[in-house]
Amino acid sequence: MTLTLGMITFDSLDPGPLARWWAEQLGGSVTQENDGWFYVVEVPGASANFAFQKVPDPTAGKNRIHLDLSSEDLDAEVSRLIEAGASEHHRENMDGFRWVTLTDPDGNQFCLSGAHS
Repeated sequence: MTLTLGMITFDSLDPGPLARWWAEQLGGSVTQENDGWFYVVEVPGASANFAFQKVPDPTAGKNRIHLDLSSEDLDAEVSRLIEAGASEHHRENMDGFRWVTLTDPDGNQFCLSGAHS
């Protein structure tokens, strides 16, 4: 028996704006809204959908699972994401491999890496 990844789900106090933000950043679209409590974002070419569900209380502390994304132009993409509402948390350069940890508008951390040099 094997598992199949169906969805990556984020908890949010206000999932609609967060779902639309991620859809725009990933080139996807919100395909389900489910009365404002559960949103589904489909991204072309992704093997799983993203979901955003309404919760009564925010999750405290650092999220234990995060997305690792990549871009051919790390600096330009970081700038674009910040202009769109992300915040920079940390930059790292390890043996020529660079990445930036960012947070989305709800404070969920995700990493963006550039090409390995």
